[in-house]
Amino acid sequence: MAEPISVMICDDLEPLRMILRKTIERHEGFSVISEASNGNDCIEKFHLLRPQVVFLDVEMPEKDGLETAKIIMDIAPLTNIVFVTAHDQFMDKAFELYAFDYIVKPFKQERVFETLNRIEMLKETRTVPVPSKKSVSQTRRLMIKNADSISFVDTQDIILIQRENRQSVIYTKDSAFQSSDTLSSFEEKLDPNEFFRSHKSYIINLSYIESITPYGRWTFIVRFKDIKNDALITHERLEDLKNMFS
Repeated sequence: MAEPISVMICDDLEPLRMILRKTIERHEGFSVISEASNGNDCIEKFHLLRPQVVFLDVEMPEKDGLETAKIIMDIAPLTNIVFVTAHDQFMDKAFELYAFDYIVKPFKQERVFETLNRIEMLKETRTVPVPSKKSVSQTRRLMIKNADSISFVDTQDIILIQRENRQSVIYTKDSAFQSSDTLSSFEEKLDPNEFFRSHKSYIINLSYIESITPYGRWTFIVRFKDIKNDALITHERLEDLKNMFS
């Protein structure tokens, strides 16, 4: 039996947390592992538990939901953020953060189930055709600096660079290297014909893309050859990618 998808609920109103928890628990395949009543508590528990899905109110004390979501996405960009709020005026800002969904209170059970069903559907393979590489750039070496050492990696071996836990992590087939340098600094050093900034938290090597599948309303998930890590690509950047190979 598959392990249930882990969920955290963040809302300052306990009765609404209870309603949402009971609704989610009625849907097979999901488990509510934690609750939080404010933004700081939510971030602290997220660090500890790393739930796959976070249901997040927008208006909360200490840190509001939008601030909290930004921090969560910087820690783990593939987290499914679902905003649940009584106000729809924050919807545009929420989707700018690549929220998976936005549910307006009061909500019906069927509306929450719709979101949960879509999260489950991410496990299915529905691909967008991946353009073929036209050329491969000349091999170069990239210097990766961290607090303790300096490493050198052939750029052709880099599959993915991801912003994770406020560090940049460079993934190859066999290794992962951490660096305090920003993604923008790496982007400046890499060949734009080979590497592509797909999302604020990801730089991807076009040669290693295996498939691109729907993720949220405005984003897609990128899967790679040789590594299990995934990346995100926005709808706009996917269109840019297609135009590069048209």
